[in-house]
Amino acid sequence: MKIGLFDHVEAAGRPVSVLFDERLQFAAAADAAGFYCLHVAEHHATPLNLVPAPSVYLSAVARVTKTMRLGPLVYLLPLYSPLRLIEEICMLDHLSHGRLDVGVGRGVSPYEVEFHNVMHAETRDIFIDAFDCLSTGLSSETLTYKSGRYSYKDVPIALRPLQQPHPPFWYASSSEVGSTWAGEHGLHYVTLGATAMAKSNIEAFKAALAKRGAPAQPKAEFPGGVVIGVQRHIFVAETDAAAHRIFKPAMEAHLVNLNWLRVKKNDTGLTSRLKIPHGTNYEEMVEHGGVVAGSPQTVRAELERQTRELDINYLLTYPFLGTMTLAEALGSLALFTSEVMPHLIKL
Repeated sequence: MKIGLFDHVEAAGRPVSVLFDERLQFAAAADAAGFYCLHVAEHHATPLNLVPAPSVYLSAVARVTKTMRLGPLVYLLPLYSPLRLIEEICMLDHLSHGRLDVGVGRGVSPYEVEFHNVMHAETRDIFIDAFDCLSTGLSSETLTYKSGRYSYKDVPIALRPLQQPHPPFWYASSSEVGSTWAGEHGLHYVTLGATAMAKSNIEAFKAALAKRGAPAQPKAEFPGGVVIGVQRHIFVAETDAAAHRIFKPAMEAHLVNLNWLRVKKNDTGLTSRLKIPHGTNYEEMVEHGGVVAGSPQTVRAELERQTRELDINYLLTYPFLGTMTLAEALGSLALFTSEVMPHLIKL
């Protein structure tokens, strides 16, 4: 199994420039420890995410890492000009020396896309159209594409991606509908949430992929050539009690940021696609499997159990969040990489 790293880069009561420097130091440590890929989210107008332009942030990450792959999880395609994004992806693929993995999606928050004057009800259709256009342009020396939204004719793609035909596409989904779409298109795939929900999503993805027959861009380092992963918040300390004491406040600060826009908009009914059962507090997330915290022995046992139950080949760790300090995050990372990770990569 491969181990990845996920982040929102959220507000934490420190200057943003300090947060960025800390995250770059953390990324360099994860790179040295052998993590497979660093994925960063894209959100807008919320303290949950201070890197709403993922390409800018990842270009800095590319220069402090050597082997770890990197990529957005995900670019919110309804908010981009496909041609402009094609050019950004090509730049970033070269800046990272071919280490880019491109996550794509429509956006989970209706508020965020509507801040950009894109109606949430239309984002699925826009996403599919934009994805088709993006795929066409990245694979061609000249972009010709016409739909109701996008029209390009004989546009030279002078800057081509380093990876051919283009960097691998990923899709992250918290629903069976999105998981099925990802499988139908043969994309690399990650889900999240309670173990029972994650399992049903993974099964939907696998069924659709089996019907398709093969991934669109196989990765030889993964069984079957396809990434099948789950995201987990992972916190490691010398003892279970220490882990809960240190990391519970950080996780609950993260949940506040996660719900910040919904609360600001007085959306008490969890409407639309915001109805994702992350858990309302730390204890709930530990109970349903989204948080794995404790001593190295406790964390290892739980992750091995979930790996068997979910039948995954990729663990997407989310270890640095909320109000955590860099020292706390690095301490947890050191214990994870020395005492847990060596066992997991053998699974």
